[in-house]
Amino acid sequence: MQTITAQKREVLGKKVKNLRKSGFIPAVLYGGKKKSEPISIKENEFVKVWKSVGESSILTLEIDGKKENVLIHDIALDPLKDNPIHADFLVVEMDKPIKVDVKINFIGDSPAIKAGGSLVKILHEFHVEALPKNLPQEVNIDISSLVEMGSSIKVEYIKITGDFKILNNPSDLVVLVEAPKTEEELKAEEGAGKSIEDIEIVGKKEKESEAEAEEVEKKEEEKS
Repeated sequence: MQTITAQKREVLGKKVKNLRKSGFIPAVLYGGKKKSEPISIKENEFVKVWKSVGESSILTLEIDGKKENVLIHDIALDPLKDNPIHADFLVVEMDKPIKVDVKINFIGDSPAIKAGGSLVKILHEFHVEALPKNLPQEVNIDISSLVEMGSSIKVEYIKITGDFKILNNPSDLVVLVEAPKTEEELKAEEGAGKSIEDIEIVGKKEKESEAEAEEVEKKEEEKS
């Protein structure tokens, strides 16, 4: 189990901008019987651990020598730079089941894809339930059963290996194979061109970045 170190935090609201400039991320620890507690973590350390374990593996969070079993429960990203600007850590009780979203990893070779079809991923995560120690970091889906154009895999057909439950609707489509597009369909798409929504305005994104950071800070103040 990986360990990440945090410090108690007194800085709240808009003042956390200075915290970020010094290489730290504002965060909150909560869950179970614990009262919400503002903390801060080193950005480089957090990013390294986050990329390694994702949001469905148990971590040890150490604050002033005290250790808690936690999950990275929610992360706010800067929409302009795509780096984390805030993180929530959820305290977990090891003897009680919890529900989390787990990444789907598609493996294997599909004959339909080799024949020219396109793989359409309907779901990218499963909502699962398990004891913390049994949470999978990801769920592998073998696409070698996709033999024909139009073939698909539903949740109900998935055979899991591990002590956890997939809570998605059994009839939900996970992935399917789409037949190659005709020349007429491709020409129609080329003629459509770009819509106004496809054009990114840098100034707008910068404003959205600032607005999102302020919204995260506002929510944090409400939690505390």
